Amino acid sequence: MSTVLLAVIIGIPLAWHLGLTALAYYDAGRVGLKPPRKWAAITFCIPLFGFFIYLFERSELSYDPESDPYKGNNFNIHPSRADDAPLRSRGDDRLAVDEESEGYQPPTNVDSDRKQTPTDEQSDENR
Repeated sequence: MSTVLLAVIIGIPLAWHLGLTALAYYDAGRVGLKPPRKWAAITFCIPLFGFFIYLFERSELSYDPESDPYKGNNFNIHPSRADDAPLRSRGDDRLAVDEESEGYQPPTNVDSDRKQTPTDEQSDENR
């Protein structure tokens, strides 16, 4: 194997790895994640994924619980869909939709348009 190819195969990923480690160390001290050596060690010991761990932890610094639209809800619901009526399922303990609330429309029965065929039990009784 040639030395140039070996340098490219090993040198470029190693340079990226050391660069991401240095960036995590520098940025952790700048944004206030203490100690920055800890974040550099995590980024160095867990290649690539350590840097993503650092980025996710860094994003938690700007979390404001007062402006969180999903705070206290069981499910993450986008604010544009917050007024939609929930679908009930078996074992669902949520409150039913208030039928007298403004804008409520009862569901239409789509099965009434179909021709009803007798079931097997009804056809056995008719024989």
